[in-house]
Amino acid sequence: MKRDDESFTEFAAVARRGLRNTAYLLCGDWDRASDFVQEGLIRVYVAWPRLTRNGGEHAYARRAVVSAFLDAARKRSSRELPAEPDPHLNTGVDLAAIVAETATLKEALRELPARQRACVVLRYFEDLDVRATAQVLGCSEGTVKSQTSRALATLRSMFDDASLEELVVSERHA
Repeated sequence: MKRDDESFTEFAAVARRGLRNTAYLLCGDWDRASDFVQEGLIRVYVAWPRLTRNGGEHAYARRAVVSAFLDAARKRSSRELPAEPDPHLNTGVDLAAIVAETATLKEALRELPARQRACVVLRYFEDLDVRATAQVLGCSEGTVKSQTSRALATLRSMFDDASLEELVVSERHA
């Protein structure tokens, strides 16, 4: 089947924002989220003729972005980290509009192991059921349930054991 670049371009334009939001929730960094979306869309482009024939473009794209994130998490030791953020770099994000509770939750999400974080993001932010989450992650439904349960227990303990002042996002992540 011939590749339809125009339909892929339209799909990518529509899906990019949602995929980037998902990737941001996974990694906590807008630039890295864009990289994961780019990697995911490359994978979608390669599979595009098959996807348009069988449907499921959005599900495949979501899985590709999550896989790119998990692949990078496995290679974490080779990742470069800047010493401090560039104050002149405009990310286009209005930080003043982000409420403290959301920032605190995102900070807590970053403390979870990658697979647990992926389960929480897909189940509670992407609103996928257990079966769909298992399909995206390529694992069993039982694994999704156990990883989600562990993640929620960890998050509860973070919030139960700390005072509000301790939960405020540190300046290094603001």
